[in-house]
Amino acid sequence: MRVPGWIMKLTEPFRRSIRNKLILTMIILAVVPIVTITALAAENSRRSMEAEVISTNLSNMKWTGVYLGDQFAQLNNLIYTVLISPHLSEYLANVEESSLSSQFAAQRNIIDTLTNLFYSAGNHVVGVELYLKEYNKLFTINASQSDIASTAGIPAPYKLLFEQNKDFTIAVGGNDNGKFQLIRSINRFENQEKLGGISLEIRWGVLDQTLNLLGRGNDHTVFIASSDGKVLYQPWGVTPSEAILDRVAGTGEAQGYFRGDQAYVFYNTIDPVGLKLVTVIPNSFINQSALATMNFGLIVGAITVVVAILLAVILAWRLATPIVSLARSIQGFGLMKEREVRLSNRVDEIGLLETKLYQMSYRIREHIRTEYVIGLEKKSAELKALQAQINPHFLQNTLQMIGSMLFKNSPAESYGVLRSLSDMFRYIIREPEDLAPLRAELNHLNNYMQIQQQRFAARLSYAIEVDEQATDSLIPKLSLQPIVENAFFHGLEQQSGPWVLEVKVTCEGEDTVITICDNGIGLQPDKLAELRGRLERRSGDLWTHGERIGLSNVASRIQMHFGGKYGIGLDSIQGQGTKVTVTIPLERDGANHA
Repeated sequence: MRVPGWIMKLTEPFRRSIRNKLILTMIILAVVPIVTITALAAENSRRSMEAEVISTNLSNMKWTGVYLGDQFAQLNNLIYTVLISPHLSEYLANVEESSLSSQFAAQRNIIDTLTNLFYSAGNHVVGVELYLKEYNKLFTINASQSDIASTAGIPAPYKLLFEQNKDFTIAVGGNDNGKFQLIRSINRFENQEKLGGISLEIRWGVLDQTLNLLGRGNDHTVFIASSDGKVLYQPWGVTPSEAILDRVAGTGEAQGYFRGDQAYVFYNTIDPVGLKLVTVIPNSFINQSALATMNFGLIVGAITVVVAILLAVILAWRLATPIVSLARSIQGFGLMKEREVRLSNRVDEIGLLETKLYQMSYRIREHIRTEYVIGLEKKSAELKALQAQINPHFLQNTLQMIGSMLFKNSPAESYGVLRSLSDMFRYIIREPEDLAPLRAELNHLNNYMQIQQQRFAARLSYAIEVDEQATDSLIPKLSLQPIVENAFFHGLEQQSGPWVLEVKVTCEGEDTVITICDNGIGLQPDKLAELRGRLERRSGDLWTHGERIGLSNVASRIQMHFGGKYGIGLDSIQGQGTKVTVTIPLERDGANHA
């Protein structure tokens, strides 16, 4: 996947410098725990503040509900003073049987009783009414009137008493939302039949002093609601949502709280009237309350982060400085010859050190290889000098043999020997390359063996078996003739009786294997071990005896061209013969292996 360019540009300083990487890593290791602890401390502070706000408001709601209940009980007691008044009982008992003068006196007593109640109740009671259903009479006392009226039906505020058979109710409505009516029914003692009702018209402000106990936070909302969730009085705050009112109406507990989406809602039921006292506190209030503590924690955390960053930078700088210095020092190796360099995947100082160390080890290997090649070239020069001489004894013997053949054999036979000798010289002199096809090398070997067969016709038996698929393989020039020549010198010429020499070329997998076997005197075990050790050490020394080319030279040239898995193997049994195995790569298409 291709990394966007801006990410590469952003991370470039950290990819190229281990010091920057170390600084960044240590900053992360130092800052992340501090930030995490600071965040957890801030959250714990907020939760503590939340628990404190909840506990405080539950307590305030409880005691405010108690005080409000006492106020409603006092107002209710004012109504009881009328209910137990003997003037009301006298009026209900004798209103139809008494004379008009008695009725007037009874009504006058009721008016006086209600008037006394009105003026003794205080400024917040703005009116008193008494309604009698059986007589359709409504007594009204307030600051502006004192009146007795006949009604056509049950007045609206009193209907709930009769329709729902309630003993008391609170009614609101009309044009003035600042007042409510506390209404209590008048019941017949014998059967609790509802005869009418007494109501007090009261300003809601009588409750404000008690409601102030809940506090007036800027975002607080306090209201009194009916049991069905309808807002009756809201001294301050924003209008509550329908969701909050629905949940308040659905609560079965007398006191408690719940958490809405945006606020905490506390509620308490006011005895004895059954109204709901509700306080709504937004979440922001708790967050702001915890903000001061959080700010202090954030300041301490920020200072700690800055100190941690400084310490991380200083520590990382001191740790990375030796590596950076070493990387800058080793950059001097870049002035040397570089080729075939394996580049590191890292681009920082560690990558630079890795690359430069690889370059240094490569140059050491190259130096060793150069020294080895120089030594081998030196030996090859000696080889070529020997090739130029091509065994003077062999040449002398061959020429003497040709001279004798001129007198004893046919011209064609003499010409054949001369032709073989000529081809051998042409192969040695005219072919400049060090590698030659196996086919040419075998032809050279056959020319040599033709001359040897003429020399040792009575004793020598020579056989060659070649897999034609291997003849395109490449082999260092003059590899086979020295091996065969050594077979004659070290094995066959010291063996009495017939001589047998066999050459076999086969294909084995990806290799070409050439075996040269003779039935000479073989090698002693200690001599065989010595020769094998020299072949394994690949010393490159010319194993010469007189003017002959050694096996080690041939083996070294094969390994130099084709690698360590190729070379020469040697087996020998004393008194039975020797087998030399030459292994080279198989070339099926005849392409050069340069």
